[in-house]
Amino acid sequence: MMYTPPHFEVTATAELFSFIAANGFGQLVSTVAGRIVSTHIPFLLSADRTHLLAHVARQNPQHVDIGDQEVLVSLQGPHAYVSPSWYSSPGVPTWNYQAVHIYGSCKVFTDPQRLRVLVEDLSAQYENAMAEPWQPSYKPAMLTAIVGLEITIKELQGKFKLSQNRSLADQQAVAQELENRGAVALATAMRRLQ
Repeated sequence: MMYTPPHFEVTATAELFSFIAANGFGQLVSTVAGRIVSTHIPFLLSADRTHLLAHVARQNPQHVDIGDQEVLVSLQGPHAYVSPSWYSSPGVPTWNYQAVHIYGSCKVFTDPQRLRVLVEDLSAQYENAMAEPWQPSYKPAMLTAIVGLEITIKELQGKFKLSQNRSLADQQAVAQELENRGAVALATAMRRLQ
């Protein structure tokens, strides 16, 4: 469970799914032989918002025991250090950030056609922002080097720690300082809450 004081908790499903779609790179956490393991990979949210799809290298031992396990996917958005010198009243150093945890059950798949669709869908999600998007062209045998993962979403936990526990003046000052230091996405997220 992610520790989330009430003023930082996000429960609006639409907001959580929007965050997931925009911040699809994260950590897949499960166990292998009783030990906690984590792999950093991109995830794709299914169109009906019931599943996350991803793939790992066949050589990655995480896929061996993951079938039917409850897994945790941890996604992180913009984040930055916040100095107490930015407050108008006393405070402590902290970190502002956005994070979503997704719990679900995982299934493994190796069907080449399904893997091809997954690779092409994941690529399209990120290639569409390119001036000249890559057009899929690779040897189909390369798909044998990966294993597909389908995670059925069971629970979402959202925490947007964006200075909501501070006065509006402090929130505005922190957002401005973050923007001045190049943390524009985080400052923008803060201003949406003000």
